[in-house]
Amino acid sequence: MSHHHDSLLARQDPRLDISDLYVFRGDRGTVFVLNINPLSGTGGFHDDESLYEIKIDTDGDGVEDITYRFTFAPIAFAPFSTRGSQRWELRRFDGAAARDRDAAGTVLLRGVTGEPSELVRPAGDGPGGEADGGLRAWAGQAGDPFWIEGTVVTAVKTALADGTAPDLADFDPRQAKNLFADTDVQAIVLEVPDADLAGAQQIGVWGVSVLATDAGGWRQINRCATPLLNTLFVLEDADRHIDFNATVPGEDRERYGAEVQAAVERGAAAVGAVADPAAHAAHVRDLLLPDILRYEVGSKAHFGWEQRNGRALTDCTPEAMFALVLGAPVSMGLDASAATGVPRDVFPYLAPSKAER
Repeated sequence: MSHHHDSLLARQDPRLDISDLYVFRGDRGTVFVLNINPLSGTGGFHDDESLYEIKIDTDGDGVEDITYRFTFAPIAFAPFSTRGSQRWELRRFDGAAARDRDAAGTVLLRGVTGEPSELVRPAGDGPGGEADGGLRAWAGQAGDPFWIEGTVVTAVKTALADGTAPDLADFDPRQAKNLFADTDVQAIVLEVPDADLAGAQQIGVWGVSVLATDAGGWRQINRCATPLLNTLFVLEDADRHIDFNATVPGEDRERYGAEVQAAVERGAAAVGAVADPAAHAAHVRDLLLPDILRYEVGSKAHFGWEQRNGRALTDCTPEAMFALVLGAPVSMGLDASAATGVPRDVFPYLAPSKAER
């Protein structure tokens, strides 16, 4: 799985579990998709002192310069037509405020889950004075666009942990199955005019979920950017030396670089497809850390083995990550047709939920 149920706290409350992050070019601007609460037919978003944030680094230093923050609330005395829906609000934070969870920010949009958003700030009142025709957001239930084969990902994860080649002797690609076939997520979709990204040609993006603490502060529950990073490198049956969910990207290389490098070197050496496993591992460490999804604004997104630029909804990210860390391709026997539903060409881009299909 990508980041599905990747921490104890996320498993305790799946409404705070970020499964995947996507960044790609939309009809009007740059699209950010944050998928939450995987395997969820119901449940919605956490609406009690919780935050869902899309973090954007515009200058390449691994620190957020812009934060888009979504909060959710129940609808009191909701009519039958909106029963089970939630209200949401989107705020934007810039500069130092992007890193301050107690800052007020600027309210941009409001809406109800499953329905179009309501523009709050007047057209022409954007960060650069530009018109706001491209700013829109949507939140609600949708088909999970991610797909993966359980036998294959387990074999690759074991190879990295044990320093062995992936054992797929008993795997029959003709019997391959997507672990998340016909399942839904709760999705946040945000489309931002390119001019709203502070003139940046390339951005770095990650998503977080945050919960208020009894002591009055905030606790980060999940952090997600590169697909499968937690799945491949965090061992559930060992001391959690790697815990991306508890830290920020700027700390990644110092905290986790040595362990990621050692795991890649073990796996690549066992597979034997690269001439210098140590050099390969150091290169992969620098590609993966800090854990930020980088995207060239305005370009076509693609997350692949040889090149990674954002992430499109139909990219086969598991095979890209397998090949990247092991230095050789590993096939799952699946393609985009194994995903839940077919992504839409128009906003909000994700496939409809099971109830709508």
